[in-house]
Amino acid sequence: MLIQSTFKAAWWLNNAHLQTIYPSLFRRPPSPVIKRERLLTEDDDFLDIDFCGEGDQPLVMLLHGLTGSSQSGYIKGLQQALLQQGFRSVALNFRGCSGEYNHSSRCYHSGETGDIDFLYRTLRQREPEVQMAAVGFSLGGNVLLKWLGEQGGQLNLFAATAVSVPLVLSACASKLDKGFSKLYRASLLRELKDYVRLKQLHLEALGKTQEADVLRQIGDLDGIESFWQYDNQVIAKLYDFANVEDYYHRSSSRQFLRNIAVPTLLIQAKDDPFMTPEVLPELSELSTAVNLEISNTGGHVGFVAGNSPWRAIYWLEQRIPEFLQQQLAYV
Repeated sequence: MLIQSTFKAAWWLNNAHLQTIYPSLFRRPPSPVIKRERLLTEDDDFLDIDFCGEGDQPLVMLLHGLTGSSQSGYIKGLQQALLQQGFRSVALNFRGCSGEYNHSSRCYHSGETGDIDFLYRTLRQREPEVQMAAVGFSLGGNVLLKWLGEQGGQLNLFAATAVSVPLVLSACASKLDKGFSKLYRASLLRELKDYVRLKQLHLEALGKTQEADVLRQIGDLDGIESFWQYDNQVIAKLYDFANVEDYYHRSSSRQFLRNIAVPTLLIQAKDDPFMTPEVLPELSELSTAVNLEISNTGGHVGFVAGNSPWRAIYWLEQRIPEFLQQQLAYV
């Protein structure tokens, strides 16, 4: 179903790039009280997760975006907003994103759904009766939608929300090669290349020479200038993909939307500088459980409203809890 968005961009952030950049540079997000836990994975690695809230209230899993973490402003802001609305939350740090590099060459990518599934199964085993939901941003949104589609009717979730999702990875990678969007590409690639280099050194220091060799065999990353190159040289080699085209084809979440059974809200902005309007799905591609909410403005994980630069309103922190409350009422 198509929903007309109520979002209205702040007049002082009147284009996509300002909407995208302002929160990451100028926002001072709240710091809700969190409790960190380390989960040991089945492949002798670990995942760090951050809980907010106590008791038996509904629990919401949160997935951050590329090069983000549980400390990202949009995660911390949403955790605080959910807490005020009577929800607990748990933010998953993808491997190597919690402030400590993980212990294997494995990292994370747009189609890696094993870790969110592991987190869900772990939490569901602990609290089999608790009402659970999930929210993902950008890359985390793609992971979430793909996982929801893969699992179909097997999940016990009352709702899900995905925001600013790169639904067609190839188109989004190409968009970042053009115009002002190249600045985002440069920043993200710099962080990703540093991540690989520093993780290799970390594994060597731990004495995990075999895992470090896997990263070393990727080769020199200095010449990489696009996501097409990075994903071909790094992700396709680290994982079970023939090449970058195979990775993008198999990992793009748009093809999974028709299989989603959990009530899901997909929030996208037409002016998102990480993608083009052609990335947006047709209504015929959506299952009856998926609600597509498209705004004309909002940028990438921006959606900043308000009449005053000194009192910015982060609309997602109103809209997401509102949707979760609506769906919880149907349970």
